[in-house]
Amino acid sequence: MAGNDSVDILNSAYLAVEYIDSFLPDNPLQQPFKNAWNYMLDNYTTFQIATWGSLLVHELAYFLLCLPGFLFQFIPCMQKYKIQQDKPETWEKQWKCLRTLLFNHFCIQLPLICGTYYFTEYFNIPYDWERMPKWYILLAQCFGCAVIEDAWHYFLHRLLHHKRIYKYIHKVHHEFISPFGMQAEYAHPLETLILGAGFFIGIIVFCNHMILLWAWVICRLMETIDVHSGYDIPLNPLHLIPFYAGARFHDFHHMNFIGNYASTFTWWDKIFGTDSQYVSYQKKEKNQELSTEKKSK
Repeated sequence: MAGNDSVDILNSAYLAVEYIDSFLPDNPLQQPFKNAWNYMLDNYTTFQIATWGSLLVHELAYFLLCLPGFLFQFIPCMQKYKIQQDKPETWEKQWKCLRTLLFNHFCIQLPLICGTYYFTEYFNIPYDWERMPKWYILLAQCFGCAVIEDAWHYFLHRLLHHKRIYKYIHKVHHEFISPFGMQAEYAHPLETLILGAGFFIGIIVFCNHMILLWAWVICRLMETIDVHSGYDIPLNPLHLIPFYAGARFHDFHHMNFIGNYASTFTWWDKIFGTDSQYVSYQKKEKNQELSTEKKSK
């Protein structure tokens, strides 16, 4: 009975959103997007879309999302938002990061992207506009992918910190104590495969259209680049996501090396107590701020 009640609640929620959506004004971007999508289908094969289209989405999204953080280092007023202000970015570190990044993107990730076409063929994943899911379904699917990836990331990431394994694989990612956005995918090739596997689990579970692959790529990159940005920007819309970890949470992981293992949410670290050092650090910082305020008065 409880299972049937849950299904009824979900169905009711879905119908309610459908009903509300029917009264909303048409999105002015929908028609241009539809035209562009149909143009792509008319002029390129599904193999080209799945392979080169996916590569293009990944590369454009990655470097465009990295751009604001890269520019922040040249804007004096943004330095007050930098978390580790005593460790500025250097050209040497950024160039080293870019070289490794391009290797990983084209020698490790590209072969995986080449399998996208065969995945969509095997599971009969549609490409057409008519079967594209509504925006709120897509959003819910991306959230589901994030929850699954976060669980995978927490346990595998924590394993990679084991003293017998750490120096061989995960140490590469921790070369930068003060992270910056472009460093999000700076990692040992094996780590790219191990932690990256969590990205595909949600796709296998939820994928019902090619658009989800691209939407989830963009959402995942947005999150990982944000938490590696090194900047805690006020009014960050990602902080509206329940239990979102954010840049300060992950920045502490790079600074401390222990704890805060999850990628997106805080609940696994809270459940297993691996955020205890971070909580203590936060309390210490707060007490120092209060002490400074009292002295200034």
